[in-house]
Amino acid sequence: MASLSHDVFAKVRGHERAEQLRAAREADVLPYFRTLEGPAGPVVEMEGAERIMLGSNNYLGLTGDERVIRGARAALEQYGTGLTGSRLLNGTIALHLELEQEIADWMGTEEALVFTTGHQANLAALGTLLAPGDTVVADSGDHASILDGCLLSRAKLRAFRHNRMDKLERALKKAADNDDGGILVVVDGVFSMEGDVAPLGHITQLCARFGARLMVDEAHGAGVLGDRGAGASELLGVEDRVDLRMGTFSKSLASCGGFLAGSHDVIDFLRVQSRAFLFTAAGVPAAVGAALAALRILRSEEGPELLARVLDNAAYLHHGLRERGFKVVEHEGDHMTPIVPVIVGDDWKAVLLWRALFDAGVFVNVAIHPAVPPGGALLRTSVMATHDRPTLDRALGAFASVKADFEAQHGPLPV
Repeated sequence: MASLSHDVFAKVRGHERAEQLRAAREADVLPYFRTLEGPAGPVVEMEGAERIMLGSNNYLGLTGDERVIRGARAALEQYGTGLTGSRLLNGTIALHLELEQEIADWMGTEEALVFTTGHQANLAALGTLLAPGDTVVADSGDHASILDGCLLSRAKLRAFRHNRMDKLERALKKAADNDDGGILVVVDGVFSMEGDVAPLGHITQLCARFGARLMVDEAHGAGVLGDRGAGASELLGVEDRVDLRMGTFSKSLASCGGFLAGSHDVIDFLRVQSRAFLFTAAGVPAAVGAALAALRILRSEEGPELLARVLDNAAYLHHGLRERGFKVVEHEGDHMTPIVPVIVGDDWKAVLLWRALFDAGVFVNVAIHPAVPPGGALLRTSVMATHDRPTLDRALGAFASVKADFEAQHGPLPV
């Protein structure tokens, strides 16, 4: 019998977050795993009270749209609750093929492939296309699923400081001079915590110069940016220079799942080689039906109005928070996104400010280290196209009243 000193479960006791979690739970200020009690709309029922939802990725507000619900219901009634198998075997339905064709048309690519989750889409792309001997160059602010895919691939990882093009250039030069395999640069189109947009024009130029391929994670850009809502690649006019694009259904497309869009050769290779695609159950029919319905709304005549409204709401919230003395992340190039982060700095201050807002009827997200750099804790707020101005004004009023009381107890917030 193995000695308890070598117990593989020993790490679950006394880990670095254990004391913080205990203290947060005892003080009832833990901002995570709060219970939603109804639809994820602009105002929600959460833990027995009505709260303004400024912590959702439901950017177009389509999760409650009756057309999306009908799409989910029709798929549920035709195909049942689940497909009980992988896409390879018994899990592909006509809705998958329709959705893949419409995504390809929307993205302007030859083909697309639908996954059960967005996390799996990133694992599939990076874990399959990269191999030991290759090099992957990634922004330090990239999604965690990108890092997971890089680690799975066992390719050499060269990370560069967030959105620093001089650091990207240096990493690419080192890879070109010293590494033997192919080079893939992978970045978020819109970064999930700060809400800033990757400088894809500069990135594509560097990729061309050093012979690297480029993959863009459009999870927070697809359904938000560009005339078609096709993401940061469309907004910045570089779609023809991006080799592979990833996106999710769990944000603007009001469902759950993910996709990859690119050339026929790449997508077909992933379809038959990606373990993250081949060895997992297909997404439930209702999720596929909902995503397809949401995509069709986005691509309809109604789409441009939804896209304009969500960014207009973001600008309104951004300006309102600044007017009330909060330090809000500024975006280079005036590229507004639905993500409006409020910088707090200290982890505990961020948690306590979250609780004060929660009690005042506003729900936001908290990002602390390691989701952000040490000392960079923030409240991540985000808006929907379906937020109206009176609701946003109520939220801004709560921020203003909470700030005065909070600073009297805990000291000044960053300005």
